[in-house]
Amino acid sequence: MNSQSLIHLGVPEGLALASGMAFIACYVREGGDTSKLEEEISAIVADPAKFLGDPLREVFARHLYAPAYKQRDTLAPWQQWGSGLDAEAVRQLANACALPVAVAGALMPDAHPGYGLPIGGVLATDHCVIPYAVGVDIACRMRLSVYDRKANIIPGQKGRLANILESETNFGMGGAFKDKRHHEVMDEDWNVSPITRRFKDKAWAQLGTSGSGNHFVEFGAFDVNADQAAALTESGFDLPPGEYLALLSHSGSRGAGAQVCQHYSQIAMERRYDLPKEMKHLAWLTFEEEAGQEYWAAMNLMGRYAAANHALIHKRIAKKVGAHVILDIENHHNFAWKETHLINGQEREVVVHRKGATPASQGELGVIPGSMATPGFVVRGQGKAESLNSASHGAGRVMSRSKAQQSFTWSGVRKQLASAGVELLSAGLDEVPGVYKDIHGVMAAQQDLVEVLGQFLPRIVKMCPAGEKAED
Repeated sequence: MNSQSLIHLGVPEGLALASGMAFIACYVREGGDTSKLEEEISAIVADPAKFLGDPLREVFARHLYAPAYKQRDTLAPWQQWGSGLDAEAVRQLANACALPVAVAGALMPDAHPGYGLPIGGVLATDHCVIPYAVGVDIACRMRLSVYDRKANIIPGQKGRLANILESETNFGMGGAFKDKRHHEVMDEDWNVSPITRRFKDKAWAQLGTSGSGNHFVEFGAFDVNADQAAALTESGFDLPPGEYLALLSHSGSRGAGAQVCQHYSQIAMERRYDLPKEMKHLAWLTFEEEAGQEYWAAMNLMGRYAAANHALIHKRIAKKVGAHVILDIENHHNFAWKETHLINGQEREVVVHRKGATPASQGELGVIPGSMATPGFVVRGQGKAESLNSASHGAGRVMSRSKAQQSFTWSGVRKQLASAGVELLSAGLDEVPGVYKDIHGVMAAQQDLVEVLGQFLPRIVKMCPAGEKAED
């Protein structure tokens, strides 16, 4: 059978034809029945997706399956919040809105460049998911616990509170507790993907840990005024005005989540091989594909696993503090959701990717942190349709980690932290306050997206020690 025979059977010229010839050679070499070769090729041409994952037939099927990349005639509608945003981040969002599967987008005021979709980028797609638009750290998230203790106890108990953080947290890429911690998430079905099955033991070893990069656990003072307390009451929390001891944490799904991202991103990039080089990290998987279904199930499992990490940290620390939690708020900011939005005047279900963006539908509570020396905020979403019900996930970086190492010294940073009343237990120079935008400016740029219901001021901060590779 030659190339003309393949063309006659419906194989298009180009890469698909070359893959077809390679498949024939491999089929014969492995002892396949040559009398059934035409039948084999016809079956693959008729339904390429059926053979994705088949060791012998996948490459040929993939090159038949993936349509030639053709961007939209006009970009999917999108808006940005904030001025002076990094030009590369803006370009990345525009590229994402050129995808044939793109429906709408938004760019948050903390935006900075990422892989494919920028950090602070929001993208709605049609019946497909983009692993890198969720991010490597799947379900990176925030959790805030406010205790029934006044914040004025912090100065007198700094040593005790610092010891609690040191004993009940674990940072670093290989971070794991000597004795495994327990949570019902480990009783779930981890066979939803070969990757989650393979990395279940590692995930269990890392359960309750925090990773590296910009992840942290910190004690601080949560301040709420009378109007904010009234708004929190509307949201179901009885919290009188005042300043309270609180715990804030930031981390995600650790090594297991990273492996899920890497595995399915590779599959997506292989199947959308003809995406322009600068857009390869925007490769998608449809829900018709087995890989797309697996990724979606694995992503959601990683979301519950990341939530379990925070739950264990907060439960154990509350017990050590000896306090009751009177306000508890948490949210993902690296995730994808199936949501219904008004698109071109019609309601339709889309997949909303928030890569470094906080869900902010009408009345939804969330947490937006600043830096180790600046406030974080409890916010309530205002359901802004143009933002796809989203807000920033933090202040946003203004420089790379390598530049940060060249730009700051610990002597200068220590003075800044002392002035802000912050005790730092551990961190790298690439996470000091100067690497971030002014959180007040970021919040001012998104007043139509969220309203502030309280302010968290860091007082005792623990991050991954210097020298670890960032996971975020």
